[in-house]
Amino acid sequence: MKFQGSENYVATPDLMLAVNAASTLKKPLLVKGEPGTGKTMLAEEVAQALNLPLLQWHIKSTTKAQQGLYEYDAVSRLRDSQLGDEKVKDIHNYIVKGVLWQAFTADQPVALLIDEIDKADIEFPNDLLREIDRMEFYCYETRELIKAKHRPLVFITSNNEKELPDAFLRRCFFHYIKFPEAATMQLIVDVHFPTLKKELLAAAMKTFYEVHNLPGLKKKPSTSELLDWLKLLVAEDIPLEALQSNDQKIAVPPLVGALLKNEQDVTLFEKLVFMQRNNR
Repeated sequence: MKFQGSENYVATPDLMLAVNAASTLKKPLLVKGEPGTGKTMLAEEVAQALNLPLLQWHIKSTTKAQQGLYEYDAVSRLRDSQLGDEKVKDIHNYIVKGVLWQAFTADQPVALLIDEIDKADIEFPNDLLREIDRMEFYCYETRELIKAKHRPLVFITSNNEKELPDAFLRRCFFHYIKFPEAATMQLIVDVHFPTLKKELLAAAMKTFYEVHNLPGLKKKPSTSELLDWLKLLVAEDIPLEALQSNDQKIAVPPLVGALLKNEQDVTLFEKLVFMQRNNR
């Protein structure tokens, strides 16, 4: 099965090549890129395009690797034993299966998303080395080896908040999703807003890239924020004139709060506009 893009996701040729290379090598695809560049959505769209069920594991700062395998609910078992419940005799009733257990024991191949792995403790990737490499783990409580019936197609995303261990990186196929160029971005917008007027789109794209390319921004606006902004422009029926400047100078765009997400960036942008006006 080869991934060739989908109707809802504009995948560049190098990204499609990366997905298929990871599948051929039977290695997880480690995807990095700026927030909002479609890393999580990639797994969803590949799973849908290849007709694979998708299991998702969204990582938090408190997530432990063991939770992806299984958890033993000893407290419930103790309570049930005190109440004389018959199910206490079977320890399987107190094993909570994690997403890796579910993926390994699925009757058909599945896609598995481990989302934002860099949010967890630095030891988290190391704790999954053996399981990801050998596609198996041991459950000590039930004394059974859980081995993958079918090797899942694994996607791992990272926002580069932490460096990942070399031993972990060695087991992955890596791809960095670059920020889309204007032509690719227009294809992405066309998927979400196929009826948007060309004049409004051109003006909005020009304004967006002016904001995105402003040096010194603490957080540059992403693809998802552009889509949010366009949705607001359409919903509020913002006229084309509000996005155009007669003297080609940068102006503060309407609904700028959809693009800039902290006061330092808004202040920086307003200062630039003010300086340009004084230099006329």
